Amino acid sequence: MEQFKTSGVCSKEIHFDVKDGVIKEVSFIKGCSGNGLGISALIKGMPVDEAIERMKGIDCRGRGTSCPDQLAAALMKYKSNN
Repeated sequence: MEQFKTSGVCSKEIHFDVKDGVIKEVSFIKGCSGNGLGISALIKGMPVDEAIERMKGIDCRGRGTSCPDQLAAALMKYKSNN
């Protein structure tokens, strides 16, 4: 299970698992429970590259980032390290 410390959003951390380039599990620590659960359910089974493409750049209330954008950042970091 990978861990990513978020920045600029309500959630504090994102935990995720990837196998063979496919997202197997995602959980958001803190933040809006409903949104975190919804995002997790929607991207489970999605290829990493597709998830990044769909979520990168999503903004929440003018913060310049969002929980989906932070997940995209986490997945990009994961890809660069693997």
